[in-house]
Amino acid sequence: MNWWIHEISDSVHWDADGLGIIDPRQFQYIIDLLEPLSDYGLQNELVDDAFYSFGIDKVEKDKTVLLKRVQDSILESEDPLFALPDVLDEEKGPYADLLDHITKLRVKMLNDLIDFSQNLTVEELEEEIREAQNADFLEGRVSHFFSELTAILEYIPEGFELDDDDESKPKSEDEELEKDLADVDAVTDEKIEEDETMKWDEEEEADEDYEETTAPPDDDKGK
Repeated sequence: MNWWIHEISDSVHWDADGLGIIDPRQFQYIIDLLEPLSDYGLQNELVDDAFYSFGIDKVEKDKTVLLKRVQDSILESEDPLFALPDVLDEEKGPYADLLDHITKLRVKMLNDLIDFSQNLTVEELEEEIREAQNADFLEGRVSHFFSELTAILEYIPEGFELDDDDESKPKSEDEELEKDLADVDAVTDEKIEEDETMKWDEEEEADEDYEETTAPPDDDKGK
């Protein structure tokens, strides 16, 4: 489901060969992964500066999608936007700065949440991700920007896991229903103070018990 740029109508030279673009669904997923890093110093302006935002202008008969540059903030826009990383300068550009920033924050978060015998380093994370990218390259696969970002934002050293993974995931409908039922049970389990007006309930229950115990076993009408 990755999108690739076929052509760019821009006076600035872009190397469109293997150039990917992040779709709105993918970008929302990235935002969700970035959220935990807010507690560790995430700078939203670096996220905004790292991408050019595009909206859908037209869809051709051959399913080619024409995108139009918009000036809206990719983080604040209410419309679904495509995000093209600014990689005109791959080593010192805004996108490269963002990768460095989130890598440092991811390492900081992992060292805070996982009890390593020795602190994880940025170099170790980068080396492991680089090895995976090189393996893809040798097999003829081009790494998409979405995969590059999620590799950092989802990175956990082999053999470890985050204790709060389950808590950070959205609850399913079944889990929400179980919680609601538990709340109902908690309310009904509370003892209600009885008074004179409630005695008729006890008498009615006694009559029902009597009818149930004396009714013939094969009498369907008594059930």
